[in-house]
Amino acid sequence: MAAKSSAYISVKTQLKRDPSTRLNIVIVGAGLGGVGAAISLLLAGHDVTILEAASEIGEVGAGIQILPNSSRILQSWGMRESLEPYATKPKRVNMLGWKGNLISYLDTEQSASNYPGTFYWDFHRANLHRCLLERSVQLGAKIKTRARVVDVRIFGDEAATAIVVLEDGEEFAADLVVGADGINTKLREILEERPDPPTPTGDLAYRLLLNTEDMLKDPELAEFVTNPQVNYWLGPDAHAVNYVLRGGKLFNMVLLVPDDMPVDGANTLAGDVKEMRALFKDWDPRIPKLLSLCESVDKWRLQIRIGMDTWSHQSGAFTMLGDAVHATLPYLASGAGMCLEDAAVLGELFSRAPNPRNPETKRHLLRTYEQCRKERTEMVVKRGNVQQYLYHLHDGPEQIERDRKLMANEEGEALAWRDSGLAPRLLGYQVENDVSALVSMDAD
Repeated sequence: MAAKSSAYISVKTQLKRDPSTRLNIVIVGAGLGGVGAAISLLLAGHDVTILEAASEIGEVGAGIQILPNSSRILQSWGMRESLEPYATKPKRVNMLGWKGNLISYLDTEQSASNYPGTFYWDFHRANLHRCLLERSVQLGAKIKTRARVVDVRIFGDEAATAIVVLEDGEEFAADLVVGADGINTKLREILEERPDPPTPTGDLAYRLLLNTEDMLKDPELAEFVTNPQVNYWLGPDAHAVNYVLRGGKLFNMVLLVPDDMPVDGANTLAGDVKEMRALFKDWDPRIPKLLSLCESVDKWRLQIRIGMDTWSHQSGAFTMLGDAVHATLPYLASGAGMCLEDAAVLGELFSRAPNPRNPETKRHLLRTYEQCRKERTEMVVKRGNVQQYLYHLHDGPEQIERDRKLMANEEGEALAWRDSGLAPRLLGYQVENDVSALVSMDAD
């Protein structure tokens, strides 16, 4: 894919393909991964239609952390200029005990300097999603809402095509269908031909946004706004995270606690503010102060997906992407990053093939896509589970050893973005290098 340089990151330019080599691609789901896939595949020169079940396209949730590996991808898609007005760049990531004692910290600028041209960015999820959506439309994406998919039918043995069937009976033909419909995916179950619910983790998240005007009135809380940093408090069976959004106008806070939601109930419910406050009443006094500013809150059951035996249909006409395959705990701040990486790898592969309409070529590209992504995403899901354990230790010998490792900056420490055994692999990942390595192996 042709590129021009912006700082250290190459910005991709859209390929102009002859119709004979251009795929008609249908993406199911307009979340971060689905819209990211649309951008990447449009840059690769293909035609893309996004089908979204909701009546309006938008992201729920509040804050999202973008790590160096993800900021590299977003810049490669030509989005740095559009994103920067909405981004906050935290100076540090602080790891704190539940009583407020500083255990250790990460200098984000120093960390990002190991991966030239990249950043640690914090966004309101809605701003990031809107910028992605606008970029996809700019590149030529067609978007249809109120388009709930109920089936995908594969036709043809050699030059296989797919028919996407909507709830109202409307059908869409595609050379390739990409299932990007999130953790509560229907497309995964269609591909696997069996029910396959996500796995509960035993945790839930309270998510809240505070207006920083109220915080600035309290000198003890004002520093959170005037000196933007990411803060993690680690405590028994729970932890808390907070950071500034929208240039200091909003304060994002997430509280992670044991799941007490009904087993067979909804995965998102209105939370009880008093109940939430009671769980953290004995923590760092700044946390109860912050929670006193909260008037309402939702709570979200945290679930994961371990992975899939195979991500694609044997025909080469249907594949999967993102949380539908490998939803992870948010404790590594890498769920969205893995979705964006999936999208970028798909686009990179389908940009390099001279004629991806060739059925065997298409099947080979999807096998390579899975080779690129399967081990890495499974590693991230497993490491998220490790973070759950490390963050929620009770006071005692294990907690003391965790804190010692944090202070000593040892491999396996709880500050994963500094862990010498993980950080270079996680944060230094480059899509083009990964794809080139596998293509080179194939050539050999």
